[in-house]
Amino acid sequence: MDLIFLGTPEFAVPTLERLVRDGHHIRAVYTQPDRPKGRGQELAASPVKRAALDLGLEVRQPPKIRAAADELVSLHPELAIVVGYGQILPQAIIDIPPHGIWNVHASLLPRYRGAAPIQRAIAAGEAVTGVTIMKIDAGLDTGDMLLKRELAIEPEETAVELSPRLAELGADALSEAISRIGDLVPEKQDDALATYAPVLKKEEGSVEWALTAVEIADRARGFQPWPGCYTRFRDRTLQILRCRPSDEPLVGAPGSLVGRRKRMFVACGHATTLELLEVQLDGRRRASAADFLNGQRIGENERLGVFAS
Repeated sequence: MDLIFLGTPEFAVPTLERLVRDGHHIRAVYTQPDRPKGRGQELAASPVKRAALDLGLEVRQPPKIRAAADELVSLHPELAIVVGYGQILPQAIIDIPPHGIWNVHASLLPRYRGAAPIQRAIAAGEAVTGVTIMKIDAGLDTGDMLLKRELAIEPEETAVELSPRLAELGADALSEAISRIGDLVPEKQDDALATYAPVLKKEEGSVEWALTAVEIADRARGFQPWPGCYTRFRDRTLQILRCRPSDEPLVGAPGSLVGRRKRMFVACGHATTLELLEVQLDGRRRASAADFLNGQRIGENERLGVFAS
């Protein structure tokens, strides 16, 4: 089948590679323009661009996809595939391929519509997620569903760890959907069941110690690699890299920090306890709880998330 592929992040790469392995003719790959990156702010290609060039595919990077409508028409695609492209597609482009434009979305729609479905699902404590092959319309992830595949979220799995597993599942699901293009029955989404997964904000990584330990641990897993999970320790930023709920009994207000037997615990809301396994103090290297306690003398009234007076 003659296809156009639109994608940008690492999550999209397995789908592009699978389409090539399946023997489809990728007439062009559209991805975001190279962006400044790193301390030197040198221009860097997107993961999809790098993969496409390795596969010998033609890459196009228009600043605005709406300006490329005429060239898309000239490519005569039968179907277009979108995986995290990064721009909203206007109706004039949606209408070009006779089979429409299909999207690989990393949630079980209509739940978690939006830009951060993987992170939001973990942060909300979901035990199961998945992918949906959806036919794009003019709304925000509101198009008809063509195929769904579920995937269990492991108890301590982070967004960084879950993303590649969902990417492979999405590639498999799309491959199956295209092979069944003649007999798939589109299913309307029930808007009453919809939830949303907006772009993450920096301030969401700041720990609210009044939440339960489970809620904080879920956010710490979900908000990786950005914005992360952080708090204040003696007026410095302390990144919480790994943590888990604990049965260790603590007495104290939420945020109270205790070191016991080379382990580190924090009192949380509703009389729950969080164990900090790995942390990183601003300006220091990441450290295990034991190493952190070796370098910091924890006082009896130590609290996280407060500023020194």
